[in-house]
Amino acid sequence: MLSLDLTGKRALVAGVADDAGYGFAIAKSLIEAGASVVLGTWPPALNIFLNLLQRGKLDGSRRLSDGGMLEFEKVYPLDAEYSTLADAPSDIRENKRYKDLGDFSIGGCAARIVADFEARPLDIVIHSLANGPEVRKPLLETSRAGYLTALSVSAYSLVAMVSRFGPIMRDGGSFLSLTYMAGERVIPGYGGGMSSAKAALESDTRVLAYEAGRKYGLRVNTISAGPLASRAASAIGIIDKMVEYVALNAPLSEALTAREVGAAAAFLSSPLASGITGTVIYVDKGYHSMGMAVQPSEGAAQQP
Repeated sequence: MLSLDLTGKRALVAGVADDAGYGFAIAKSLIEAGASVVLGTWPPALNIFLNLLQRGKLDGSRRLSDGGMLEFEKVYPLDAEYSTLADAPSDIRENKRYKDLGDFSIGGCAARIVADFEARPLDIVIHSLANGPEVRKPLLETSRAGYLTALSVSAYSLVAMVSRFGPIMRDGGSFLSLTYMAGERVIPGYGGGMSSAKAALESDTRVLAYEAGRKYGLRVNTISAGPLASRAASAIGIIDKMVEYVALNAPLSEALTAREVGAAAAFLSSPLASGITGTVIYVDKGYHSMGMAVQPSEGAAQQP
């Protein structure tokens, strides 16, 4: 009998700041499968997230299928815009939300995990990170700075994470990121260079799969997930329309859930997927396969 068993594995899930998005759902699925999980959380959101955990505000989401409560081994400050602490400008390092956190860079997070556990403490790294400060602007109106920030945080951060975490991962380890259809096709309203960042992320997944596979024996994949009306996605401004449109036009018409993406991530992170690398896996109710919009039935709401 095949069993998705991650007992004895440790995962870092980077990009979790609440219980509403894909990152939290992936962390929960990994724990349900037996893994232990540490988090990397953006410093400006860190105290809020820790307070929510400590005050029991997330207890409903933390409930596991066996009745137990989800627990994270550690929650580290992580700003994936910076590979090393020296890369962060002084105004960031001296900001009140950063200055007492120590090394919040990708390299700093790797060093802390080694110090807290062992020389090769990780089996799984989940990249659930994206930020486009001008995501509501059309590409033609996006500034160079906004465009480059979107690529830096949403795509290059994966390169930096494979570079820093690859050497401290155990044999058979796995990297997994989250992408979106906008990297392949036009999604009006998903701007600010974010579509370019997702395209770069998918291209980098293939190259990193080759390089990290040959150098470290690690796998690198990405999930192209359908839209989810999470708090983070609300920054896009059209997320509700995106969810409704996919539900109308996908082969499976029920809304995608974060749990479904979490389950797929757990599989891709497990030994059951040992032959899968350099791949985009679609978890979007089949929407990616459609080449023409479905005509709405009489009386159904028209899409803009």
